[in-house]
Amino acid sequence: MLAAIPYSLVYAWLGFPLAPRATFIYIGFSLANLLLLFLTKKYSLFTTAQLVAIILNPIMAHVAIGGFVDSSAIILSAILSPLGALMFTNYRTARIYFVLFVLDVVVAGVWDYLYVSGEPKLPKGVLIVSFVSNLVIICLIIYLLIANVLQKREEAQQELQQSLDHLRATQVQLVQREKMASLGELTAGIAHEIQNPLNFVNNFSEVSTELVEELSEENHKPERDAGLEDELLHDLQQNLRKITHHGRRASSIVRDMLEHSRASTGERQPTDLAALCDEYLRLAYHGLRAKDKSFNATLETRFPPDLRPVNLIGQDIARVMLNLFTNAFYAVRERQQRGEAGYLPTVAVSIEQDAEQVRIRVRDNGTGIPESVKHKIFQPFFTTKPTGEGTGLGLSLSYDIITKGCGGTLTAETTEGQGTELTVTLPTCLE
Repeated sequence: MLAAIPYSLVYAWLGFPLAPRATFIYIGFSLANLLLLFLTKKYSLFTTAQLVAIILNPIMAHVAIGGFVDSSAIILSAILSPLGALMFTNYRTARIYFVLFVLDVVVAGVWDYLYVSGEPKLPKGVLIVSFVSNLVIICLIIYLLIANVLQKREEAQQELQQSLDHLRATQVQLVQREKMASLGELTAGIAHEIQNPLNFVNNFSEVSTELVEELSEENHKPERDAGLEDELLHDLQQNLRKITHHGRRASSIVRDMLEHSRASTGERQPTDLAALCDEYLRLAYHGLRAKDKSFNATLETRFPPDLRPVNLIGQDIARVMLNLFTNAFYAVRERQQRGEAGYLPTVAVSIEQDAEQVRIRVRDNGTGIPESVKHKIFQPFFTTKPTGEGTGLGLSLSYDIITKGCGGTLTAETTEGQGTELTVTLPTCLE
């Protein structure tokens, strides 16, 4: 605005007295507009009025100076209006001001054709300096506006990248939370499962101690009974074998828990699916019973006796099966609590194997899933459980492990109020 004053004075000195008037009219209007902004605080009104003035002022100066012949590039300064609209309003408004800019130039051209002679009134040197300086100033302003737009875009991209990084970190935390939740489900079941072999170890240890004491007494007698000693030694040997067996059973449970909690190595190993399913079925069952002592369910398993080992990542499949079993027991418990007469909670697991694939079916006669949300059950964060009882990631992670990690499928067949059957299909890869 202030930069236009020297230009208008130079043009007045060169014989164009109307040039200062157009400039000072524009300056006066801008000052009045600023005062109106200060009084009303209506920024949108101020912006609109100022952009209109930027459109009108160049054509007034253009006419006052003498058209295209003498005004050099002054009419091009009207492009600042759509650029300003693009910067400070929105794209739709900017398009309107661009149309007005085009009309500005067309009107100026028509005015020149009808009313302005083709003979320049300014010296050639002044025309060249004026043309170059006007273009430089306008291009500089355009460059600064574009640079501002690019800077804002870069800042927006940085913010978007930070948001993306934050979302990825949150996703990792949620996945870890789901793994810890499944580990928590294991803990209660493990406490029950490990108690049985430990009880056997304790009982047989006590009996073995009594046998050793009895054998020691017999050994100190003047007349030893060889037959009794052989019988005591045989019983002691049997007890030690049982202690070893149940000790290994306890170690196996602890080892399974550690394998479940540690990160997957990604290495496929021959896996006995029958043993894995049976193990985690009982762990999930006793885990729920540890929370609700009144809960009981019938466990049905149908595993082929000639089931061959399958090359799998054991920890990953264990997490999937634990999640499926936990959901099944949760569903039958929910239906049991409704108090239906004659209802018997049942969870059944079966395995089928052929030359190309193996299918694991987990069926329950629980509450089932409504048909309206069936298509959502494998989506992240979707859950039919009350708030606080599920993360909504269990089935989603299981689906990703089976489909992306193992190249298999995970499907669901369900009837609301009657039960659900989930089928895991895995490609067979035999050792």
